[in-house]
Amino acid sequence: MIIAEAGVNHNGKISVAKKLIDVASEAGADYVKFQTFKADTIVSREALKAEYQLTNTQGKSSQYDMLKSLELSNRSHEELIDHAVSCGIQFFSTAFDVDGLEYLNALGFQQFKVPSGEITNYPYLKKLAQLGAPVMLSTGMSNIDEIKQAVQVLTSEGLTIKDIVVLHCNTEYPTPFGDVNLKALNTISSELGVRIGYSDHTLGIEVPVAAVALGATVIEKHFTLDRGLPGPDHRASLEPKELKEMVTAIRNIELAISGNGIKSPSQSESKNILVVRKSLHIAEDINKGEMLHESNLISLRPGDGISPMEWNNVLGKKAAADLKKSHKLKWSDLL
Repeated sequence: MIIAEAGVNHNGKISVAKKLIDVASEAGADYVKFQTFKADTIVSREALKAEYQLTNTQGKSSQYDMLKSLELSNRSHEELIDHAVSCGIQFFSTAFDVDGLEYLNALGFQQFKVPSGEITNYPYLKKLAQLGAPVMLSTGMSNIDEIKQAVQVLTSEGLTIKDIVVLHCNTEYPTPFGDVNLKALNTISSELGVRIGYSDHTLGIEVPVAAVALGATVIEKHFTLDRGLPGPDHRASLEPKELKEMVTAIRNIELAISGNGIKSPSQSESKNILVVRKSLHIAEDINKGEMLHESNLISLRPGDGISPMEWNNVLGKKAAADLKKSHKLKWSDLL
């Protein structure tokens, strides 16, 4: 599953949000995701911005004012859902409080995502589990014990492990490559026995593609119409062409890892075996009764004769007839 994360990159404009849906659909993503919140219920007036938010918004407003300007109204949600349907892509959103969860549930959402900041929000996790729908749990800023605690809340309130996908994540925008720690995917999988995914904030497309190769079944990636736009998340987001390239790369990797794991010739390469492999040939003219030895044998293409792996079994045998140089040996040529 590929989630194209529009997030708040609409900058509070419904027209921009619709263009983001268009881009996600054209790129081939499975979902386009926004964020559902009311500033009054998720942040105090005194809350500070994250360092990346200060940098990307030039510190012009408080966190409250910034979020207030990025809210999507109920009417906007309805418009965007309709637009996504018309574009053939599934609409998704992340809620940041219990009210938001209830609203998305009323819209008929069949799955939910826990943003990294809510992984220690017990009332939120409890309510989410009680909705009974599958959950993606993002784990930025978390250690393994915090993840286990969150999963325990979800499972104690009605969900099963099969209902949960844990997304490895780093919440620095953009994430330095040295801080990605993709090996944590393996740790999460082995210690919790859950399906794994990856929510990415690095620059470029390499890391989410690598995550798929390591077993991630869900990829979430921010995108924007233009990285130069003002706002907190644009600079750590893909532009439309890059989003399409990422989706294509992930689809290719999904195909590449879809095999049964048995090492054997594939259907596409089987036709090359006889062309590329070699078989035993005569290296020089020899007469009937002459013994075969290393100086008068050679391995040459094609591979439709005696395999060179039979080398030791052929040495010491005698020619059943006169054989010309480059003759491809058959067992009937030998005595």
